[in-house]
This record gives sequence, C-alpha cells and structure tokens, in this order.
Amino acid sequence: MSPQPRSPAQHVSDPIYPEAANPKYTRHHPRWHRRRIPIFWWLRKWVYTKFILRELTSQPVMYAALLILLHVWIVGRGPEAYETFVEWLRHPLLVALHLFVLGGLLFHTITWLNLAPKALVLRVGERRIPDVLVLAAHYAGWILVSAAIFWLLRGG
Repeated sequence: MSPQPRSPAQHVSDPIYPEAANPKYTRHHPRWHRRRIPIFWWLRKWVYTKFILRELTSQPVMYAALLILLHVWIVGRGPEAYETFVEWLRHPLLVALHLFVLGGLLFHTITWLNLAPKALVLRVGERRIPDVLVLAAHYAGWILVSAAIFWLLRGG
C-alpha cells in the first residue's frame, strides 16, 4: 500500500517542508540594493561637518583628562619629578599640541553649550523660558566657573 499524499496543511509544522508555510519561500535571500556612500559624505554640508568635528573633539577631551591625571600623579612623586614634568611640558611640540587641544576643547564646549536649549526645556508655570535665556545662563556659568578657577590658580 502506498503512502497517502500529505496536504499542505500537514506540511506547515513540518521542518522538512519550510516552503509549505510560505509559498514564496526561497532558500537564498537576494542581495539588497544599497547605495554606495562616499567616505567623506560629511563634507557635503556644514551641519554634517560640524557634527563629525564635534564627535572628533572627544579625543582632545580624553587627552586633557589623561594629562590632568598624569599631572596629579607626578605631583605625588615629589618636587624633582614635578620640575622634570614641567620642563617636558615646555617643549615646543607639546606647546603646539596643547594649543591644538585647546582649540578642540573650546569647539567641544561651545557646541555642547549651544545644544543646551534643545536638550533642556524649562518652564515657569505654563510659560517656556526662551532658548536665548537658557543659552545665556549656560555661557554665564561657564565664564564664572572659568574665572573662579583662574582666580584660584593665580593664588586668589
């Protein structure tokens, strides 16, 4: 006696016949069309370039943080180590590098502060505080903290 032919409904749960669950099933997926994007796509618009530059300024931020940690570690090693470190910092190539890092830090700070009104929506009652006031408050805080640090470092 020959086996009875199976109906498509019987094939649905059968892993041997996956095409029974989906009649359009194919074992090989066709490649999707993906438009080629040039590596310097971000140079086409200033907004994109500014975004990428801001992301790249995380490197000067990291360098500055590591330099501060190194500075603290050197101070703990004694006056002779500190003098050697300060002499090393006076090397012209390091001064040039630190000017570049300063530029990156300033760009990072300014673009970060400019994002504040978009990220921080303040309300007093039903009224929203204007973006200009939020931005001015952030810049005022930056200037005040910078002035206080400068005053402390000058022997205030």
